Amino acid sequence: MACQPRGADQGSASEERNGNRQFYNPYQELNLPSRSLYKLPASPEFLFQEEAVAQRRSWGENLTYYTGIGYLAGVSGGAAKGFATAVKSIEPTDTLKLKINRILNGSGHAGRQIGNRCGVIGLMYAALESGMVAARDTDDVINSVVAGLGTGALYKAASGPRSAAVAGAVGGVLVGVAVAGKQALKRYVPI
Repeated sequence: MACQPRGADQGSASEERNGNRQFYNPYQELNLPSRSLYKLPASPEFLFQEEAVAQRRSWGENLTYYTGIGYLAGVSGGAAKGFATAVKSIEPTDTLKLKINRILNGSGHAGRQIGNRCGVIGLMYAALESGMVAARDTDDVINSVVAGLGTGALYKAASGPRSAAVAGAVGGVLVGVAVAGKQALKRYVPI
């Protein structure tokens, strides 16, 4: 006697034969399509109503998001910069193996270096923005701009007060432009 799947006999309607394969559908006897049983909600589900009202990521998600985006953007840009520098430094007497080695080393080195810097900037920005939201108990543009100012100033603080002030101003302006651009996209570009 041959082994059969549990709960299925040879004449069962829940078993379909297709060549040498047997397909078992446990929902066939219920007369329900299996796809309707597994329809998942399209929107997130919240335990408390306060969470559903807040249209914002949590501080941990923010930290992960901005750090990851910063690192990814930095690695991509750094690898491109390292690739261009390595291609310029190739000498006519280099073998193919040496050329490939120069390109890989240049791309990897610059990518890691710039990626780490951008990841740290993203980490500081996320921490400052989440701190501002917690301190002010409101989520608006001011939090983002002040976090940009603080991030620039904090990142360049070791270079002196003048560099910190300039970097803070640049950070605030960049965040202000990004927030304004995001609001313009929301308003004028249909989704």
